[in-house]
Amino acid sequence: MCGIAGFYQLKHDVFKDYSFKLLRNKLINMKNSIKHRGPNDDEIYMEGFCGLAHTRLSIRDIKGGHQPMTRRYNGKRATICYNGELYNASELKYRLSSYDIDLRTTSDTEIILYCYLVFGTKIFKDFNGIFAFAIYENNHLILARDHVGVKPLYYYMDSKQFVFASEPKGIFAYGIKPKLNHDSWCEIIGLGPAHTLGNGVFESIKELLPGHFISITINDERDVTLSDNCFWKLTSKVHQDDYASTVEYTNYLIEDSIKRQMVSDIPICTFLSGGLDSSLVSSIVSNNLKDKQLNTYSFDFVNNDIHFKANSFQSTRDRPFVDIMTKYINSNHKYLECNNQNQIDCLFEAVDARDMPCMADVESSMLYFCRLVSRECKVTLTGECADEIFGGYPWFHRTEMLNQNTFPWSYDIDARTYLLKKDFIDELNINDYVKNAYEDSVNECEYLSEENETETLRRKVTWLNIKWFMMTLLTRMDRCSMFSGLEARVPFADYRILEYVFNVPWKYKCYNNQTKSLLVECGKKYLPNEILYRKKTPYPKTYDPDYEKLLGEMVLEEYRSNSSLQTIIDKEKLENFVSSPKDYGKPWYGQLMAGPQMLAYVLQIGYWMKKYALHP
Repeated sequence: MCGIAGFYQLKHDVFKDYSFKLLRNKLINMKNSIKHRGPNDDEIYMEGFCGLAHTRLSIRDIKGGHQPMTRRYNGKRATICYNGELYNASELKYRLSSYDIDLRTTSDTEIILYCYLVFGTKIFKDFNGIFAFAIYENNHLILARDHVGVKPLYYYMDSKQFVFASEPKGIFAYGIKPKLNHDSWCEIIGLGPAHTLGNGVFESIKELLPGHFISITINDERDVTLSDNCFWKLTSKVHQDDYASTVEYTNYLIEDSIKRQMVSDIPICTFLSGGLDSSLVSSIVSNNLKDKQLNTYSFDFVNNDIHFKANSFQSTRDRPFVDIMTKYINSNHKYLECNNQNQIDCLFEAVDARDMPCMADVESSMLYFCRLVSRECKVTLTGECADEIFGGYPWFHRTEMLNQNTFPWSYDIDARTYLLKKDFIDELNINDYVKNAYEDSVNECEYLSEENETETLRRKVTWLNIKWFMMTLLTRMDRCSMFSGLEARVPFADYRILEYVFNVPWKYKCYNNQTKSLLVECGKKYLPNEILYRKKTPYPKTYDPDYEKLLGEMVLEEYRSNSSLQTIIDKEKLENFVSSPKDYGKPWYGQLMAGPQMLAYVLQIGYWMKKYALHP
């Protein structure tokens, strides 16, 4: 995994004009700003109107995979900087073998570049992996992002320049000033920590859409053209397979995805929570390591054995189930714990990693855990994305949540705006913004006339989960892991699994009323029954009352010292909220973010506004 950044100057040839030194320094600043994504190696490249920067976390072909990489074929010459992993590199290498190509490395970077030189942009749809890359060829720049959007890519464009980076901070390092507008606040308050696909939250910052590539060209008159092209999208179609065939093919896709994603020139590990998803990944990986013992890691909080409070979302702790799994697969396991101070310290680093408020302590703890894992292992496989695809969340099953005519994980807008000043709420008109975001999204989904009303409703909720909730968790995983120099892979997010299971009818996804029945079927040959039929439990969080108390003290102090925060937060409401008991069973986002997380989110907003000198 890596970090990429660069620019396309619309007016100045970098070597001929006075601006060479200035642009070179800008490019170096961009590279340095994303160095955490690639601590092992870095380089810059400048030619024509373009500059490319790359930072590398060395996973495959440690010696030969240096970037930016330039290759020639059939009179064409192109340069790439690339972030990601290609899981079907061997098949693509075989396709290239029919052409007069001499591969100098075993890296997937070279395969992507030659595939482009030989086949053009039409080959992008055939890449199986997680990627974001930029290719420069003859004053023509192309940026592409993987099918699902596992790897991030942001850009900015005005009449003078096009600037891109793996993270917004790379664009700011070029010299673009971070600014907010009305939509920015609606994203942060009304939708956050989710955000609208394509919206970079900051003013004029855009996110390249998953499954898209953009092409930037300058003509002889030095006018710039930008075209946005979709090479893959999730589509709806009638499912033809019976249940047995569906189970068989789903099993194949899951096993194949996990095996493919084990590719690495350095040791791999897995995150293991004791839930169905991560346990299935861990067991399949362990089965395919042959004589090697798998390293696994689980996460919890100091004294959670004392303070844990069961609720409708989180009924059990993970530890007993992790114990069962580690014995079952004989893994070399480590139990990692986070204390209150660790979590508080990482609250602000999580904003540094994300460049904006995020999933509060749900993200800060993940950041902390990724940092600990990265000290021992640089590649991990996770169980992320299974619930969104296979229907594991409560809003797939609870009628009152399924029938919400808005985002089912975040339908109480009042809970989100409670702490805000009335005039700020009125100015934003958040309800309409959220409603429009919801309607725009569900209108993009294709619905089938063959489906009844309930099946259509579940298709809509699945679409929303994949386009919104899953993207939030993927972004969390990318920023937390890459900020720590750790590559986290997500085999359930293989686009082949998405496009197949998306169209499987609910009666198969919840066969005989068994939640995630397709995963359960797959797990029967890999997991013990205690894991196979365990009730879903989300990522753990602390229930320590001292943590809540500490948050309350910190947020009040932040309010007193932060004039920007005072312009949007109502003091009386904040004081009342801090002094009131928090309900852990009524989250305001998903299953994870309840009362304490609201305080942590306000802390992050205050820190964010100060760091970037932002104003409402």
